[in-house]
Amino acid sequence: MGVTGRGQRAADGTEAIEGDDESAAVLRTVGKIIKGFRERAGLTQAELGVAIGYSEEQVSSVERGRRAPKEPFLDAADRVLGVEGLISGLKRDVEEARYPKKVRDLAKLEGEAIELCAYANSVVHGLLQTPEYARALYGMRRPPFSEEEIERLIAARMARQEVFDRQPAPVFSLVQEEVTLRRPLGGRMVMRNQLERLLKFGQRRNVEIQVMPTHREDHAGLDGSLQLLRLKEGDTVAHNEVQLTSRLISHPKEIQIFEVRYGIIRAQALTPRESLAFIEKLLGET
Repeated sequence: MGVTGRGQRAADGTEAIEGDDESAAVLRTVGKIIKGFRERAGLTQAELGVAIGYSEEQVSSVERGRRAPKEPFLDAADRVLGVEGLISGLKRDVEEARYPKKVRDLAKLEGEAIELCAYANSVVHGLLQTPEYARALYGMRRPPFSEEEIERLIAARMARQEVFDRQPAPVFSLVQEEVTLRRPLGGRMVMRNQLERLLKFGQRRNVEIQVMPTHREDHAGLDGSLQLLRLKEGDTVAHNEVQLTSRLISHPKEIQIFEVRYGIIRAQALTPRESLAFIEKLLGET
């Protein structure tokens, strides 16, 4: 997965974000809120900085929306300014501003979906990845991500998985290519934990996991991975990602092609019961 926004993390409790306009707007709004509460309390930037353990320049950068404040900064400012959670409550907004825009867009659609259908042919699908598997995956990227970028991308991926905590939870149908379950990304223990996670999720009533065997002679998914999201309003959108391109698709004719392909892919794969037995067998061999 590529990155559309990058940040430079500082050891001072803030992070410089070079992102899209939406992220910048969020950080400017957060900065204005902090500035408003500071001025209401009759404090200068330097005085607030001393009270919360940061420099005047750091406070100024946050208030101007140039840096994203980390949790300790927000919690300290909330406490010192006595606003009873109004600043601490901005944590999630700030955290999401750090994520690449395409991740935010996809996560928003996933959050609105009543059904998610996916075929994954190169790696385990992101919604079911463990943090360790995601770390191994991002660590292999060329040219390499910085450690800060890797941490941010992992956080964004794990945040997307909160869709399963929603009530009612969406129906999730996944066809996973066999080779992705045999490729030991991150090493033996990382892969064991990943297989265990697939087994655990495959036992949920709203989740169906199928494995596409490598030995299948006929395969409708050779054009690559795909994802379909059926939204509450009745619309369906598709998501397709390859190399440096991440694309959301809404044209009815293209959606129709994706739906036909996914239906055939499901029919060609092992059944959900057979697939869980296959994954359990692989786990015993790993």
